Amino acid sequence: MKPKVFVTRKLPIEIIEKIKEVCDVSMWEEEEIPVPRNVLESQIQEVDGLFCLLTETIDKSLLDKAKNLKIISNMAVGYNNIDVEAATQRKIMVTNTPGVLTETTADLTFALLLATARRLIEASEYLRQGKWKTWSPMQLIGQDVFGATLGIIGMGRIGEAVARRAKGFDMKVLYYNRNRKPKAEQSLGVEYADLPELLQTSDFVCILTPYTPETRNLIGEKELKLMKKTAVLINTARGGIVDEEALFQALKKGEIWGAGLDVFEKEPVPVDHPLLTLPNVVALPHIGSASKKTRLRMANIAAENLIQGLQGKTPNNLVNPGIY
Repeated sequence: MKPKVFVTRKLPIEIIEKIKEVCDVSMWEEEEIPVPRNVLESQIQEVDGLFCLLTETIDKSLLDKAKNLKIISNMAVGYNNIDVEAATQRKIMVTNTPGVLTETTADLTFALLLATARRLIEASEYLRQGKWKTWSPMQLIGQDVFGATLGIIGMGRIGEAVARRAKGFDMKVLYYNRNRKPKAEQSLGVEYADLPELLQTSDFVCILTPYTPETRNLIGEKELKLMKKTAVLINTARGGIVDEEALFQALKKGEIWGAGLDVFEKEPVPVDHPLLTLPNVVALPHIGSASKKTRLRMANIAAENLIQGLQGKTPNNLVNPGIY
């Protein structure tokens, strides 16, 4: 008998066919609507494997309903949507898809930095609304990127990839990380700084650190007040790393110049969210890894993790080896 699997979002047919070679598959067919909690609770009681996204909260109360669950394959690098400790206690494997989205997310991070610095979204709307009457010396002026100082919070794979792009713009790159990265300092010419120094001296601050209890609200009122009034904050990591109310107040009061956000604490972000009312915020719907090639690779890796776990093998991307 094939193991049973539930997939929490509609996937490309080639990925589903790959899983079906080994498993009996049930799938939530909606592309735009997350699987309802009651459906997830019903499915998890029966299945051996779960293929899920960041949009699903896999907590202790859900895992308590799982009778046969052996593996949770998360189609994401992060896995803060899963109670890994609770899964480990139940000997349930948790896997992720690291490495695959590094360059794509770095592209989006730098694109967001440029769009915010040069007010591209605001300028496009200005034109489309018929407001452009003439060229004017101080019209829609932004911030220079070339030759500016970039501060990167979190020098992992994506942080290093962003640093490489910054060097093409002749930027000075500072970084703050839990551990220093001597190899990155040597190969990329980046300089380590503690967090206050980085915030005080950077023209652009990019948040690329994982979301953990230690990094929750890492950037709050105190940290924002350290930044330059001309500074731009970019977040393509996780929404909860930034105190959104503090960021709103800092932007509204002119304590910092602008922000580019691909992530929010609550997603999808409500359309009446205060940050969306500000002209100096460029907001995106969590599209950091959204290229066709990357998303297919993520889905393929997540499928491989799932199959390996259900075949009794140790998956390539096991998050919780403590189950053994």
